[in-house]
Amino acid sequence: KKSAAEAHRILVQTYGDNALSDTTCRDWFRRFKNNDFELEDKERSGAPKKFQDDELEQLLDEAPVENRGVSPAMHPHRPQNQTTLRPHVAKPVKIYLETLKWEVLPHPLYSPDIAPSDFHLFRSMAHGLADRRFHSYEEAQKWIDSWIASKDMSFFRRGIHVLPERWSKVVESDGKYFH
Repeated sequence: KKSAAEAHRILVQTYGDNALSDTTCRDWFRRFKNNDFELEDKERSGAPKKFQDDELEQLLDEAPVENRGVSPAMHPHRPQNQTTLRPHVAKPVKIYLETLKWEVLPHPLYSPDIAPSDFHLFRSMAHGLADRRFHSYEEAQKWIDSWIASKDMSFFRRGIHVLPERWSKVVESDGKYFH
């Protein structure tokens, strides 16, 4: 029996950049698991759509300078440059940081706030969060606290012991995103 994450991994291996996003895959996986095989979007509350996709595409084509960051946001499954700085700015900054002897920690493109050392914890936590919805900050905090308390010390030790291997992968990939 496959999980949504495994199904998405297989789709990415098969279809590459044309694969469904992880979120869409998880949503369909949940629907199919609940015997909901309807592929049409269900009615939702909220503001009605004010434009057609063709109109949006035309606007994006007309003023590319004004909407430079829009295209990557529309295609979050496609890796972008690791740095958010423009290339002509990034290189001098990198050189300057090297003169200060600062170690710049690489991070995955999709999660700039998560360091490679956090993957063990968050990958495991993601499985527990599948199909879960929180209605308040307190509810989420309570779940996180109980999830952490449910893990024994060997879980955290294992995460620490795989750090050298994770860092080797980061170094071998030259800091680029990998699965």
